[in-house]
This record gives sequence, structure tokens and C-alpha cells, in this order.
Amino acid sequence: MSALTTENGTAPVAEEPPDTGARHKLTAVTGLAALSLDAMASVAYGPEAIVLVLAAAGGYGLGFTLPVTLAIAALLAVLVASYRQVIAAFPDGGGSYAVAKAHLGRRTSLVAAGSLVLDYVLNVAVAVTAGVAALTSAFPGLYGDRLWICLAVLVLITGVNLRGIVDSARAFILPTAVFIGAILTLIVVGLFRDAPVSTAASDGHASVLADNATTVGALLLLKAFASGCSALTGVEAIANAVPSFRAPAARRAMRAEVALGALLGVMLIGLSVLISRFGLQPVGGVTVLAQLADASLGHNWAFYVVQFATMLLLALSANTSFGGLPVLLKLLARDNYLPHAFGLKADRQVHRHGVVWLAVVSAGLLVFSGGDTNTLVPLFAIGVFVGFTIAQTGMVLHWRQERGPKWAPKALLNGLGAVLTGVSAVVVTATKFHDGAWLIVIALPLLVLAFEAVHRAYGKIGERLGVGRIPEAPHRERSLVLVPVSSLTRVTSEALTAAVSLGEVRALTVCHPDHEDQAATEALERDWALWNPGVPLVRLPSERRSLGRPITAYVRDLRATEAGTRVTVLIPEAEPERLWQRALQNQRGAVVAHAVRRDTDAVVCRLRFRC
Repeated sequence: MSALTTENGTAPVAEEPPDTGARHKLTAVTGLAALSLDAMASVAYGPEAIVLVLAAAGGYGLGFTLPVTLAIAALLAVLVASYRQVIAAFPDGGGSYAVAKAHLGRRTSLVAAGSLVLDYVLNVAVAVTAGVAALTSAFPGLYGDRLWICLAVLVLITGVNLRGIVDSARAFILPTAVFIGAILTLIVVGLFRDAPVSTAASDGHASVLADNATTVGALLLLKAFASGCSALTGVEAIANAVPSFRAPAARRAMRAEVALGALLGVMLIGLSVLISRFGLQPVGGVTVLAQLADASLGHNWAFYVVQFATMLLLALSANTSFGGLPVLLKLLARDNYLPHAFGLKADRQVHRHGVVWLAVVSAGLLVFSGGDTNTLVPLFAIGVFVGFTIAQTGMVLHWRQERGPKWAPKALLNGLGAVLTGVSAVVVTATKFHDGAWLIVIALPLLVLAFEAVHRAYGKIGERLGVGRIPEAPHRERSLVLVPVSSLTRVTSEALTAAVSLGEVRALTVCHPDHEDQAATEALERDWALWNPGVPLVRLPSERRSLGRPITAYVRDLRATEAGTRVTVLIPEAEPERLWQRALQNQRGAVVAHAVRRDTDAVVCRLRFRC
């Protein structure tokens, strides 16, 4: 990356080549729909998380809802500004992983990657269970089937994403637009009301407000701030998935990031203003957002529109992970920290291995939790705060190295963000440790160790293959082709025809000691002599009922006694035209191929004869 900066001090966005797969990539609008659902949906639980903590200090504590939200909005502004710079500086995506890799070292970058992987996986499980919980709240009869509903929603989202990120974005534009419109309408209408128009949603529900509390301590405010920061999850997703945007990808991603920050900030502040305006108190069994919709719009069809839109967006917010995680896994695979299969792209620019892996692990979490949101929530958001802190710290070092115009204020801003998100990470981990957050504390180091193990394995493989070194010049060696046979058929003839074009040929037949096999082998030898194909037939006696072992033993003997000979085992197999007929065939070819590949270094060639 060049050290040059533009006049406003930002790192220049590199010119990008023409994008041949543009129709399978995101615009700023579709990117907002595909990658911001997690952040957008967080307005359903972010303000509530603040209110529930402050309720411990009674009505006096609820008076701090707006100041705490404003502090979170200020942190949101810092994060959006920071990730906008991350997008410009690291247009290949990766977010905090890319920043840490460039400025904080390999191990720190793996911690950042591990934290993002955990957060993305948990986001899928939490989003799906939260959306289904909203559904079962409206229709209690479905509660017993919530796990199956969760898995069905997960299958639906996975299927859409396997068709490509653009298709998923198009499918989710309408729900996203309805949700944003509903929340903004709720806020605007509520600002024109002096008192709640309805309290029907909370009537008959017990308040969770503490009695006789008149003081608010710094620890309580800090805990409320940390809990409310759950609304910031998903802010990093756009920076992680920059390559998914159309060219110029970085500029489109930056526009989407700014739009996300603006919308999220307006909604969070607006909802908190209404909480204070209406003197809302948290009650059991009814969400804060439902109470606000009731108070602003009344208990009518508009109330149910807000609830349905919230339910739908919560369930679909899992799509953020499907947009961001596969790109991150691709970068890890490129750096040899994950199997290279994660770096492969299918049609429609889909990283299918990443999408399928995410779905499988998330399904495991859903089964583990039984489809219960409360089991998963304590594990959520810790990873993203770790990633935030690493990214902010890395950007401080980035500005110190770049030294462009006004670099010091920008570094100071990122430094402040690193402190705030670092404190939030510690507080969230400490307060949720006994509720299950200890699993993340254990899982993150294990994930980093797994990355290291894969990297070492690729290093050893690369050393054996001589990767990065000029190999010796190719030279001709004697070629010996071995063809296992059991009878004389057209398949045998085709196999020998193919083999003689490759080199010297020997046919092999395995003979077992029982009378029936002995007779069949002798008959084959007589027929072979009469046929006289010009290829010797070698009998391989075997005391055991085995096909692979006698052939692999013969290959090893050849390699030991005939140095400089390249051995190829050509295995003829009949392949019926119809799929169901293939189940009628024996699996002798597969058995031999597996044994030769496992126990020797011979080349295995499977010749299929269509019949």
C-alpha cells in the first residue's frame, strides 16, 4: 500500500480492474441490505439491554438511558469513521484481521480472525433463535417446535446464499426497507406525542423496575454501556466483505458503511429519546420496542407491522454472517491458516465451502441450545469487541506510519475507540462469564491454535514440494503400467489399449487359496494365452481374501528392485449408464485404488468404461 495520502488525509483507494462478475456483486444499496441486517436488527435489543441494566437503579436509573445511548452513538461514529478508513486501506477485505496482519503481527491477526469467526457463527444462531422467539411469542402454539423452525429458517437462508450474495441482497431489500421505515415512522410519530397513546401491550405484565433506588454508580453505567454496545455488532461486516462489492468496490463499501452508521445512530438515539419521553418501564414478557410501538402508534395494525417487521429482520439478520464470514475464511485460506478449499469460488461468486461450513456449525449451536435465545446471548458480542479493539489499535499504528495530513487527530480518535471497545470487551466478558462467556474465553485460544496447526501443516507440505524453489529439469524414466484384471472382457481390452500407450504393461490377477478361485485363475491364464494380447499376466497369490494388499506389495517390491521406474496402476471399471444400476456393480476398483493410494507412491488411474 502506498504511503501517499489524499488532500483530506485519507489513504487513496487503489484503481481497480474491470469487474467481469459485476452482476453477481453488490451495489451500495444491495450491500446495505446484505451486510447490515445484523446491525439494523440490533435496535430491537440494544436499547432494551440498556434499560434492563439501568432498571436496577429504579426510575432514577432509567433517566440515564439517553446519555448512555449518546455515548454508544459516539462510539458508533468512531467505529464507522475507523472502518471507513479500514476499507480504504485494505480493499481486499478482512477488516480487523487485515489491519492486525499489517500492523500488529501474525498472532494478533489470528486472534482478530478467531474473534470474528466466533462472532459470525454466534450471530447466525442468535439471530435465528431471536426471530423465531418473536414468532412463538405471537403464536404460542409453535413454541414446542421452535428448534425445527430455527433449522428450517437456517436452511432457507443458506439456500438463498448458495445462489449468490446478490440474490440474497435482493431477497432481503424489502424486509430491510419495511423495518427501517417502520422504526423511523415510530420515532417521528412518537416525537409529536406528549404521552403514550396506548399501554395495552404492557398491561397486566409485572414491572422489573427496582424499588427505592436513588443512586446510579459508575459500574452500573459502565455495565449499561457495555450491554448496549451489543447494538454495534455487525458494524464491521461491510469492511470484511469489500471484495463482494462492484467496482469501485472500496468506494461503494465506504458509502454503505456511512449509510449504515447514519441509520443505526438515528434509530438508536430516536428510540432512547422516546423511552425517556414516555417514561417507559421494562416489564416481563414484552419487549421495549413493542412498548414503544404501542405508545407511539397505538395497539392497532401499525403495532403489528412493527412487530412482524422486527421478527422477520431478526431472523434474516443471520445473512450478515453469510456475507462477511466466507470472505474472511477465503483470506485465511489464502494465508494458509485454513484449508485452501475455503478460498475456492463457485458460480455467482459464492464461497460455497464457507457458506456450508457456517450453516453446519450454526445448526450444531441451534441443536445445542434447543432453539433458546437466552442460552446463546451470553456468548454473543464478546468476539466483535475484541475485533473492534484490535482494528482500532492497528489503525493507530497505521496513521503513525502513514503520517499524512492531520494524522495525529485521527490516531487519537482511533486510540479513544480502542480504549472504549477494550473496556467494553472486558466488562462484557466479566459480567457474562458465569452465564457462559467462559466458553468464548476457551474457544478463542483453541481456534487460534487450530489456525497455527493448519499453517504448520501447509509449511511442511510446501517444504516437501519445494514451493518457492526452482525444481530440477524434467527427465524421462522407464514407465511401467500395471493393470489389475479378473476376467477377459471389453473393459480389459480397453484398459490394455490405454496402458500400452503409456509404457511397458503388465496385467495382474490376484489368486486366493480356495478351490473356486484357483480354478477361475487357471481358466483366466488359459484364455489369456489363447488371446495373446502381448502383455504378460502376473499371478499374485494371497492367503487372505484381499485385493489391495497383494497389489500394493507387488508395487513396493517393484520400487525396491527396479529403481528409476515410474509405476502407474491403471484400474479398469465398468460404469453403467443409469445411476441406479451402478449400485449393482462391485467396488473392486475403489478398493484397489484406495489401497494403492494409501500404501504406495504409484500413480493411480481409474479408467471408466461406459456401458
